[in-house]
Amino acid sequence: MIDDLKLRNRSPRTIQSYIAQVAYFARHFGKSPELLGPEEIRQYQVYLVNERRVSWGTFNQAVCALRFFYRHTLGRADTVAHIPFPRQAKKLPVVLSPLEVQRLLAAVRDYQLRVLLMTTYAAGLRLSEVIHLQVADIDSQRMVIRVRQGKGQKDRYVTLATTLLTELRRYWQQERPSTWLFPSKSKLQPISANRVQRACQLAGRAAGLTKPATVRCLRHSFATHLLEAGTNLRVIQTLLGHSSVRTTQTYTSVSAQTLRTVVSPLDALAGIPSNGR
Repeated sequence: MIDDLKLRNRSPRTIQSYIAQVAYFARHFGKSPELLGPEEIRQYQVYLVNERRVSWGTFNQAVCALRFFYRHTLGRADTVAHIPFPRQAKKLPVVLSPLEVQRLLAAVRDYQLRVLLMTTYAAGLRLSEVIHLQVADIDSQRMVIRVRQGKGQKDRYVTLATTLLTELRRYWQQERPSTWLFPSKSKLQPISANRVQRACQLAGRAAGLTKPATVRCLRHSFATHLLEAGTNLRVIQTLLGHSSVRTTQTYTSVSAQTLRTVVSPLDALAGIPSNGR
């Protein structure tokens, strides 16, 4: 299965998660998955929903892993032909205001982490993308940042803000990173994703934010703030690395600037008593 995933150029993270999901499935029944079929898959799905109460994302990942395993590794496409996918609950992204972003960044005590989160917001990066940035990816001549193998195994360039460049130069002079822009303490690997998420959450609490503070929230805020500033939706799509503009259009639903252009019918009414009568 690992070989099949590699031949299809799946990312190391996808390979790891798919293998783990098939292993959980096999462990649940105490048998090789080669000996299991559609009925066991259905029972496992019921178990995930009713007993483990997993999130939609985890459930979907398990289904995708089993589909891949039976279809490509075992060549038994009929086994997974009728595996149901749940209907995904559509939730709007959490977006911070510019002032809330400022408060969040100011509350990060660790300098390296503050610059990392600043980079995340300034360029609208995913967590996996920002922690894997290399020093060589910062192109100050062209004022762009190279994102290597983002989601979908695609490279792209994003804008390098002047304010961010100034901060990155100060950071480099102080920390002297060599390969990884944001290395771990050993300098041999990039910084841990868990450490970054934890720092972001702690900073959100320290800043007194009522919204959940995550790295993804900073990416959502980047896109929404660009949209509110009048940036073309197609440009935002390219910067975010979305394969479809429909994904980017989600931000039109949370843009305060867009909502403010709508006049409520209540404002058109006149003569409404205001004394409680």
